[in-house]
Amino acid sequence: QVQLVESGGGWEQAGGSLRLSCAASGRTFSTYVMGWFRQAPGKEREFVAAIGRHADSTEYLDSVKGRFTISRDNPGNTVYLQMRALKPEDTAVYYCAARRAGFVMPVQEIQEYDYWGRGTQVTVSS
Repeated sequence: QVQLVESGGGWEQAGGSLRLSCAASGRTFSTYVMGWFRQAPGKEREFVAAIGRHADSTEYLDSVKGRFTISRDNPGNTVYLQMRALKPEDTAVYYCAARRAGFVMPVQEIQEYDYWGRGTQVTVSS
């Protein structure tokens, strides 16, 4: 079992930047594939980015490629989402997720993730 706590959300103008952090409990963080998802009002939760266990593989939603960067600090039990050139359509609650141990490569499918944080709100104004 792992507990995830997101932070770093807030309000930003279009074109601005935010960095989200997700702190994980326990001593097995390096065994988890990690992902970021988001859910806008009235919409389903969608994949944003994922990173493999060894941080050498990443996946991104097409609309955030070139603007968002996912990274991880295994000794520090933290995964990050650096968001640049923010757009109003990036407004959503952002969730951190972990896939149970035993996998290496990042995946986009929401059902593959086993542990979830409570989310952090990101609001981008035009």
